Amino acid sequence: MKKMISFVTDFVSYAIKGGAKYYAWLLFLLFFVLVGAYTTFRQLTEGLILIGATDQGMWELYMSNFIFTAHIAAAAVLVVIPAYIYKRKDMKELAVLGEIIALSFVTIGILFIIYHVGRPERMWHFIPGLGYFNIPNSMLDFDVIVLNVYLIVNLVAVFYLLYKKYIGQPINKKYYTPLIYLAVAWGPLIHICTAYVLSSNARMHSWATAVLPFAFLSMAGASGPSLIIIIFLLIRKYTRLQIDDAVIDLFSQIIAWSLGILLLVLSSEYFTELYSSTEHAASIKYNMFGHNGLNAYVPWFWLTMVLIVGSFIMLLIPKIRKSYNRFLPAVCAVVFLVVLFEKPVILVFPAFVPNPLGEYTEYYPTLVEYFNMLFVWAVGFIGLTLLMKGAIGILTGEVRHPDAVEVKGGVK
Repeated sequence: MKKMISFVTDFVSYAIKGGAKYYAWLLFLLFFVLVGAYTTFRQLTEGLILIGATDQGMWELYMSNFIFTAHIAAAAVLVVIPAYIYKRKDMKELAVLGEIIALSFVTIGILFIIYHVGRPERMWHFIPGLGYFNIPNSMLDFDVIVLNVYLIVNLVAVFYLLYKKYIGQPINKKYYTPLIYLAVAWGPLIHICTAYVLSSNARMHSWATAVLPFAFLSMAGASGPSLIIIIFLLIRKYTRLQIDDAVIDLFSQIIAWSLGILLLVLSSEYFTELYSSTEHAASIKYNMFGHNGLNAYVPWFWLTMVLIVGSFIMLLIPKIRKSYNRFLPAVCAVVFLVVLFEKPVILVFPAFVPNPLGEYTEYYPTLVEYFNMLFVWAVGFIGLTLLMKGAIGILTGEVRHPDAVEVKGGVK
């Protein structure tokens, strides 16, 4: 028990220490936490009337962002797979960082679901045996189960590995390896269930497609590694943890292949809908070309397509993929943001147009909605930053128990 308390104390103490840039980053996030706390209080006391959702457009920024977080959470297993399935030694210690990314983004996704529900005190209905667990009728219930299992698996795996390294003991592979394989198998399941949440809405013609899970998986393969590359480049620049160029090259190639698959999936879907041009294509036509002067999403659609194609072409160029301090992180940031913005302005909001009565309405988020969204992202990135910082301290041997045996390369 004393070692456990010492582990938590040393971990937190190291995680909150840093230079001016580190504290500036945390203060920047803290600003949105403080403002978001106020807007959250307003939503909890006044209700969802404060956000832009209507009877015509019922899914808000919260659900749009939730879908995106599933991409990053599931893609984090791409750090684990090379390390434990393909036995890449240069990624062995980095696997725990992938699990921390998964842990953080699952938490962010669950928070967005809570905001979407609007009455968090009623969340106990999601607990089997206590509430009215609406299975198999509610696909969201399935998704909540998948998310929480993934959260628990990664939480246990991260804590166990870091604690063992902290006290200088080898991990028990019979216990740890099954956790890793379960996390790897469970990651894609997040996307499948999330895609089913959308596809189960029969009246949403743009969601009623069998390629939706594949589109989600390819978006995960693009946006997840993009964030991982940015994080890894920052880690090796500002910490003592060594990350080889080969690791960065692997993820940049994954992004390129994923973008190529995504373009194939999107082109196939758009061709199928637009060539036949039935009433089922109304949402896609509205998204691409507008309708009677309503064209709020049209610029976003074409900008997204241009950036996806442009990023794909740029990543095919070896010099750009090898530009670790300039072009590559810029392209990764673009890919990450494009997939993020695609969720509300292409996937979610236009899908509700036209409604069953043939009415065209556009969704306009409110300031309360924006700041609540930023609150969740800020909380998530604060947690991700602190967990990453503490984990790096343990991996580099800067944080360890006094009784741990120091060997070459760190803690035994």
